[in-house]
This record gives sequence, structure tokens and C-alpha cells, in this order.
Amino acid sequence: MSRRAAEEEIKAGRVTVNGETAVPGTTVDPASDVVKINGRQIQPRGGRRYTYVMLNKPAGFVTTMSDDRGRRCAAELVSDVGCRVYPIGRLDYESEGLLLFTDDGALANKLMHPSGHIPKIYHVKTDSEVDEASLKKLTSPMMIDGYKIRPAECSVVTMKDGYTVLSVTLYEGRNRQIRKMFEQVGLNVVTLKRIAIGEIRLGNLKRGEWRKLSAAQIKYLKDR
Repeated sequence: MSRRAAEEEIKAGRVTVNGETAVPGTTVDPASDVVKINGRQIQPRGGRRYTYVMLNKPAGFVTTMSDDRGRRCAAELVSDVGCRVYPIGRLDYESEGLLLFTDDGALANKLMHPSGHIPKIYHVKTDSEVDEASLKKLTSPMMIDGYKIRPAECSVVTMKDGYTVLSVTLYEGRNRQIRKMFEQVGLNVVTLKRIAIGEIRLGNLKRGEWRKLSAAQIKYLKDR
């Protein structure tokens, strides 16, 4: 319709944005907002509307859509999103924390390609006190499965009698990389939790729950 006709529809209260009646001047982000006219959802001209969510994955879930060994899948936890979404990257069975899902295949492929890798931050709990020598080894170049990994950043978050929590930032995503790094240094991983992917942080999202990414977070990923 024409702009004037659209304005009349808005003034008549027939247009909603995310369930709220729109008024002239209401702003819309096509990537994240739901716009309806007379109860019918409309799509942005030029393409379909994609879904982007973050999940706080608990330990004991595999990052696959199905599992032939009968293990629970992280996809079960986002089955009520409203469409079929797929994980961007992986988080191993024993690990927990931030995992992104989308049905935007082009963006997922871009982010999983080595050239589009985003730094990922983890909190890792060990069952011993970590000394400076071990920290130096963790932040030095290492060989993992015959591959020389890029050095990680590592710092102490908490150290008490009998355990240490470390913050570890990875700049590439080798399979079970942190667990293999700690094994080489002689440290036992008790818990491993991803708390951030670049500027996107897990925050206070409860274990096993999901929420949609904000427009700013979606833009951050697309601008990588």
C-alpha cells in the first residue's frame, strides 16, 4: 500500500508491533520485530524473517538435532521457539553455557567458518590451586591433536583452598580444546561453562532456558 494508506491503517489501530498497537512514528527492526495488520503477520520485502536465540545449555546434552545413542539433545530445549532452529557451532556433552541457535543458514555458515571466528569466553573450575607456571603454559602455544593452536588468554577468577576458577578466552574452536589444554598441564576440569561469545553474554539466563537475541546482538553477529 502507499505510505499514506499505511499511515491511515496505523492511526486506525489496525497495526501491531510485538503485540502492542502501533502509533505513527513507531520504529520497527525487520530482523527481530513481529508486525501484524488486522492480526495477519507481514514479512519484510526482499526475504524471509529469521529467528536468532541463545540457550543456556546444561551439561548432559549433546549439541545435535538427534543422537543415535539416546542422549538428550540441546535442540529439545528450543523446540518451543516457534520454528526449527539449528545450533551455531558446538558445546560438548559435559559442558554448559551459552549456545546460539538460528534458522539463518548463511549467517551460521559464516560464523562457523575459521575466518569468521568470534572469541569465546569460558569459566573453568579445577579441583586444585593453579600456580603461575601452569597459567603460563595455558597461555603459550600448544600442540593439540597434531595442530598448533593459537594461544589462549587465561586469568584467575577465584582461588580458594582446593579449587580454582579460571577465565579462558579462545580464538579458535578445536574439538574439546580446553579439556585437552588442561590435561596437558596436569589440571582436572570439574566444570566448564561458556559465558560469552564475543560481545554476546549469557548474563542471568537460567540453565535450560532460551531467549531471543536483541536487534543489537543480531547486528553484531552479521557485522562480523
